[in-house]
Amino acid sequence: MSTTTERHARTEAELQQMAKDHLWMHFARQSVMTEGPGVPIIVKGEGHHIWDSQGRKYIDGLAGLFVVAAGHGRKRIAEVAAKQAEQLAFFPIWSYAHPAAIELADRIADYAPGDLNKVFFSTGGGEAVETAFKLAKYYWKLQGKPTKHKVISRSVAYHGTPQGALAITGIPAMKAMFEPLTPGGFRVPNTNFYRAEDMGAPTGSLEEFGVWAADRIEEMIQFEGPDTVAAVFLEPVQNSGGCFPPPPGYFQRVREICDKYDVLLVSDEVICAFGRIGHMFACDAYGYQPDMITFAKAVTSGYAPLGGTVVSDRIYEPFAHGDTAFYHGYTFGGHPVAAAVALENLDIFEEEGLPERVRENSPIFRQTLEKLTDLPIVGDVRGDGYFFGIELVKDKATKETFDDDESERLLRGFLSKALFDAGLYCRADDRGDPVIQLAPPLTIGPSEFTEIEQILRSVLTEAWTRL
Repeated sequence: MSTTTERHARTEAELQQMAKDHLWMHFARQSVMTEGPGVPIIVKGEGHHIWDSQGRKYIDGLAGLFVVAAGHGRKRIAEVAAKQAEQLAFFPIWSYAHPAAIELADRIADYAPGDLNKVFFSTGGGEAVETAFKLAKYYWKLQGKPTKHKVISRSVAYHGTPQGALAITGIPAMKAMFEPLTPGGFRVPNTNFYRAEDMGAPTGSLEEFGVWAADRIEEMIQFEGPDTVAAVFLEPVQNSGGCFPPPPGYFQRVREICDKYDVLLVSDEVICAFGRIGHMFACDAYGYQPDMITFAKAVTSGYAPLGGTVVSDRIYEPFAHGDTAFYHGYTFGGHPVAAAVALENLDIFEEEGLPERVRENSPIFRQTLEKLTDLPIVGDVRGDGYFFGIELVKDKATKETFDDDESERLLRGFLSKALFDAGLYCRADDRGDPVIQLAPPLTIGPSEFTEIEQILRSVLTEAWTRL
């Protein structure tokens, strides 16, 4: 065996200059590099901590990007990846297959509820959503219902960046510059109970609000005509806007509506699957049976990129015979190294009981974060599993939120950097009302919850004085 070539270790200044000259970051203002001090460079991860190029240590409060569920620095996953790369680094699953993809499909079908038995691999969440969208349209054509092509999703929901997934995304500010989009996307209200009044929704009981929110889906199907609607795309807990869990009974009502009008229900679990909500698939946490599930992120804990769409026997059936094929795929879908990594990652989930750990500790995490409600800036703490959002307000009594300028100053001008400087990497987000989001590795426990709460408390206290 020849020894591997060591790449020349760059200085901080060299890396910053190279980044400034050549790296286009995602969802980011490039001016941080071109006109500002440069970009934080993360060089190492171990457990629930990350280190930057200047040696500073942080809690990874977002698991990278809702990804590193099993924690950083798992040598055994790296070793499995190396072994697979040596044996078979790449082969497509276009008319051929390889053991890693076959075994992983079998494993995921085992975890998936009911008759969701077929797995179509991609390389990430946006592609998994794109797959579900295309498959829904094709399925109805094969059923002799070619006008069923529209998709319904929720206000402020994020479902990905490809043209199709973007049409399902409910954030106008992220879509305006790419218009015209794929046609067929329609929006209904989300389940943000804290803002029920703003939606004109009932504010009495959570259950009543849940029925109201679900019934908006029925209303939209009626508005558009059931013979034109293909599918409804919903996250178990909506991420964008700041962790909106489903009210009790919400998904049961949605399932009834979908059945009544012959509309497919897609559970977009790119964030929620694989332990984030305490189950392998979050639809099991809320007791509903979707027709498709999309997944990505935590399936490999980020040690390699992988996504997929789990499909029911009913949707698969027309493809099982004759010359019907789904003309869709990705070069790197079901990649051998990624699939091998996923199998090892899921072994860790089972050996260490990570989903059970989340179910056990989630109430403690919630209680710890709810202590922050004594701060004048904290309006709401919400979420489920290891997935929480803290909504920030200007006035707790009236729930008054910040205007765009204040939000800009608060989130971008102060909070993100202040939290990072205080040793917590998380997300301060204003795609809806301003929120701080937390989705740490599933390996943490009560002592880390307290540490996170203390950092948030000191930074949010300072943020309030700055206002």
